[in-house]
Amino acid sequence: MVSTKVYLEAGSKRVFACALDWPGWCRPGRTEDEALSRLAEYAPRYAAVTAAAGLDVSEMSAPTFEVVERLDGSATTDFGAPVAVANADREPARDSEAERLVALVAAAWAVLDDVAARAPESLAKGPRGGGRDRDGMMQHVLGAETAYARKLAVRHSEPAFEDRPAIGALRYAIEQALRERLPAATVTGSGWPPRYAARRIAWHVLDHAWEIEDRGGLTPRMAP
Repeated sequence: MVSTKVYLEAGSKRVFACALDWPGWCRPGRTEDEALSRLAEYAPRYAAVTAAAGLDVSEMSAPTFEVVERLDGSATTDFGAPVAVANADREPARDSEAERLVALVAAAWAVLDDVAARAPESLAKGPRGGGRDRDGMMQHVLGAETAYARKLAVRHSEPAFEDRPAIGALRYAIEQALRERLPAATVTGSGWPPRYAARRIAWHVLDHAWEIEDRGGLTPRMAP
């Protein structure tokens, strides 16, 4: 069995465990062990993303993890987003690997779109009575992606959640920027390393796709 390489990002209240080679497979916990346990728990759900990308899902079956790096988090980590950049994120990607990473980001979008199409507009509220409904969640994701795209020197206006052509144009531009930047690990100005950008974009998409599934009372999408 191949071990999945992960890094751990620890803030003062929260730890993220993130799979280095699988953008979006990243879960938090209060401790390292809890974060790793949550990562394993979500393996079947992430396998649906891997399958949508046309990739082998065997690594998601009874996964074992190899922690290759520990990173200091920040207030952003404790707030609920993985923000630290791993050493491996600064490495260039071979053309075939770049295509694989882009395919996984695109698959995360496909999973989100499928979940949104199946979910009710009104979602169950959180334990404190809050939380966005489906359409608000989708708009939030697009707003974040518009901001994330600027870290790859892609500047688009934020699309409306029902404007499929504009959403497609934004996603296509992000894919192209990743393809261009991953082979040389190109970073411009205050931009993000492209491997980290792929991970952060896919994580945010899937975090909300899975939230919509859970709060919408849907059966989680798994690999076929």
